[in-house]
Amino acid sequence: MPILTGKSFVCFGGEDWWYHHPHSKNHLMRRFARAGNRVLFVNSISMGLPGLTNKDLLPRVARKLRSYSRLARTTPEGITVVSPAALPFYGSRAARAANRSLLAAQVGMLARRRGLRHPILWVAIPTAAEMIGRLGESLVVYHVSDKYDANLMDHATDPAAIRRLHEHAIDRADIVFYSGRKLFDEATRGRERSHLLEQAVDFEHWSRVAEGRLEVAPEVARLPRPRLGYFGAIEPWLIDQELVRRAARERPAWQWVFVGNKSRGVEIEGLPNAHFLPAVAYEELPRYAAGFDVCVLPWETERAFTSYGSAIKVREYLATGKPVVISPLPEYEPMRDVLRIARSREEFFRLVEDALAERDPEAARKRQASVAEGTWDARAEWVSGLIEEALAKRHGS
Repeated sequence: MPILTGKSFVCFGGEDWWYHHPHSKNHLMRRFARAGNRVLFVNSISMGLPGLTNKDLLPRVARKLRSYSRLARTTPEGITVVSPAALPFYGSRAARAANRSLLAAQVGMLARRRGLRHPILWVAIPTAAEMIGRLGESLVVYHVSDKYDANLMDHATDPAAIRRLHEHAIDRADIVFYSGRKLFDEATRGRERSHLLEQAVDFEHWSRVAEGRLEVAPEVARLPRPRLGYFGAIEPWLIDQELVRRAARERPAWQWVFVGNKSRGVEIEGLPNAHFLPAVAYEELPRYAAGFDVCVLPWETERAFTSYGSAIKVREYLATGKPVVISPLPEYEPMRDVLRIARSREEFFRLVEDALAERDPEAARKRQASVAEGTWDARAEWVSGLIEEALAKRHGS
């Protein structure tokens, strides 16, 4: 089925369009826009601010102010991206009521100016659940990307309040998508309207690495080898810093290359073989991956929140053909024939050594083949079919 066209979308993202490594909503909305749909993307209204003593508070505020400063901007695909003003106090009934009015006024006015009528409302953060029914939407999609009430690191909002908003969104949605297998398997509420929307990959973008014709980014090329490469979010609670510290002692020749945004510093920044490069444009990332000897996902997956992760980057790693070593995630157990999954720090070291010794070109082809059909174009077409069915059902045609 082709991607639907001639519709309008208002997407409340769980991320900032300008700040983060492209997320699933980014990839899907780009494709909807290219197909001839009007798209308004609302940058994350957050789930609340961290506590006053939290080191992430000031960086988070600064990042949000930078988003506000961009006002409403248009991407090359024609997507309108906006960071509306909202009160970050979702545990307060009064603040939520104020937000309903604030957001409805700001987003509603912008949608009308951009010609969006009866949009498909795509909610990807529970704090936007109360916007359901306020934008004259023709359909409601709730996209669950995380175990929201297990996130105790980024905000001070009561998990019970987040859970109530999450359940409200499920109850009001026509379609519920889960980005992760563990999230989907544990879902019980609204199950009859729920679907597993697996992560995907822009295969042509990443498979260029395997062709061997990309010039390696100089920031990577100048580093000694072997290089263990990672790109994406770099947070103290996300990266297994003890793993990297141990590697500095026990495998000092390994060079860890981290490419991405840091909301604040991490302890391992001072290690001689840990190199932190700023985030780069998505278009440039394959040139960085081309210089990796092994792609790694050294996450602290014993944390409940992280264990639900579905890490788009793992499929992007596989598309490069490079060997991939990851910390265990339920999402990727079905792909263990093409992934090296380390269930301890000792095993992580052993599997990296095994990856560095790999010489079989067929292994690289097998990794690429595992994700070649799971593209964002294919996902957008599948989602389009479900939306068309739900629209027909809702409007009785």
